[in-house]
Amino acid sequence: MSDLLTYAYAVVRNAEGLREATAPLRGVADSPVSLVTGSGDDQLGLVVSHVPGQDFQEDALKQHLEDLEWLEAVARAHHGVIEALGERTTVLPLRLATVYLDDNRAREVLEAGRTMFAERLARLSEHVEWGVKIYVESSAALAAPTVPAVDLTPGRAYLRNRRQQQSVRDTVYQAAQKAAERVEAAGRKHASDRVRHRVQQGLLADAAGAAGENVVNDAYLVPLKRCDDFLAEVTHAADGLDGVRIEATGPWAPYSFAMPLGESGGAAAAEGAPP
Repeated sequence: MSDLLTYAYAVVRNAEGLREATAPLRGVADSPVSLVTGSGDDQLGLVVSHVPGQDFQEDALKQHLEDLEWLEAVARAHHGVIEALGERTTVLPLRLATVYLDDNRAREVLEAGRTMFAERLARLSEHVEWGVKIYVESSAALAAPTVPAVDLTPGRAYLRNRRQQQSVRDTVYQAAQKAAERVEAAGRKHASDRVRHRVQQGLLADAAGAAGENVVNDAYLVPLKRCDDFLAEVTHAADGLDGVRIEATGPWAPYSFAMPLGESGGAAAAEGAPP
């Protein structure tokens, strides 16, 4: 087996000048990026580079995925290649750390899935992904006026204040639900599809620098010509709703709407996420 493995970034529609455009790109492990096409048809391509097997064999990869510094470097390089490609053609992003034994195996996978890839690329053409997160502000959810109660025992006063806090919390979550309904209405009007992701908690929320509790974490596939209208409605979906904040991010390559590319002959494949 070669010391190098073939790392795949995306399936692309092979536009004019794309091969030349990929030549200056550097990918994971600072390796040159190239385009693998089918033996009889070059309308589709698989964008690849070569990475050291010692880092991407299955056992080594499992260990690396627990190294946040290593994982961040790979993710940045992976997504950097995809974003550069997205400026020139329709891109079907693949999962982080999708690898094959060699270019020939990658070409076989491309040819075997040609019909499915072509259909998915046609669906994603002229579309981008927007992320929409809704947060309940911590101060609004937890704070409630504490009313002195000289005529109540300490226990009764405590219970009354807890009920007041719960009432405020319920009101804020009802406001967040209203904001979510407004966002969903904008999606039905302007987007082609939606994917619901898990809300961010713990380290993920802290890493994002988010204030408050993430209660909605959705992705929308939006036609380029509808992006301005979609964003205009989404960014105003929390208007008049106290304690609720909406964050829209993008445009991204359509990571959430790409069919993951499985590989039985490659070294390993691991789930990834857009930056």
